[in-house]
Amino acid sequence: MSQLTTRGGVLLPGLLLSGLLLSGCATLHRDTTPPVHSYRPAASQTSGTSDGSLRLMTVNIAHGRGESFHQLLQRSATTLDNLKHIANLLRDSEAHVVALQEADGPSFWSGNFNHIDYLANNGDFRQSVHGMHVDGLGLAYGTALIARLDLKDPQAVTFDPSLSPVPKGFVVSTVSWPGRPDVDVDIVSLHLDFASEATRKQQAAELIATLQGRRRPVVIMGDFNAGWERNSTVQHISQALALTAYSPEDAGLETFPAFGERLDWILVSPGISFRSYRVIPDAVSDHRGVIAELELDSARKFVTRLD
Repeated sequence: MSQLTTRGGVLLPGLLLSGLLLSGCATLHRDTTPPVHSYRPAASQTSGTSDGSLRLMTVNIAHGRGESFHQLLQRSATTLDNLKHIANLLRDSEAHVVALQEADGPSFWSGNFNHIDYLANNGDFRQSVHGMHVDGLGLAYGTALIARLDLKDPQAVTFDPSLSPVPKGFVVSTVSWPGRPDVDVDIVSLHLDFASEATRKQQAAELIATLQGRRRPVVIMGDFNAGWERNSTVQHISQALALTAYSPEDAGLETFPAFGERLDWILVSPGISFRSYRVIPDAVSDHRGVIAELELDSARKFVTRLD
């Protein structure tokens, strides 16, 4: 979600500005293989936890605007300060993989520099993949993964542009489980439509079909723009792919403070369990980040490398 949008069908001032995002205003890459970018990690870099767990984080970074109304209305120096705070948070998280949404490449409204490269370099990450769901007319943004592990078999999907005027999508890449090179898992950074449950369900159908075609265990992270209500998109995706959420009905895990809702989720395949899960209180944007530590179920024979 964005501060230009609301829940319950209420429209905030400034939505007209987001007309820059309309599908006719920029190139939409429907299904692509984005490049894996590599960085020189700091000498002190660790590979996250080394006890057989997989440590993950997801956060909607809102184009680097922090809690401001819109990134176009702030100085580039402010955007840089916001990203510096996020980079520090990502580095301190010791996450193996971080999923980012509303993540900008060079864009006129957010400083004209690549936010993913900045966060990866300053957060001490090894690699990144960036799914550009909008790329043209001076705008480049979408979903991304940055990692301290090797990212393999990347794929980026922009949802059918006829579903929504504001392009959304996801990026997915495969990682080998720390300490278990025989276990390959797909990691997804997802961003769904904010305005319509029906649209989210149609977008979810594209996500589900893609992941079923990849035939690997999966962890889906991101801004679902939906809660755990009956028949919600989060439940729909979970049921279709047999995924588990952490304490989905518990209070105190809200990630969108403006409306007191839990919109950001981490869903995991059978054979993967949550060792820990918490919402980060730092106000990096209108969303709050989530950190989870995952482990393989030792009582279950984990199916891997299904391809």
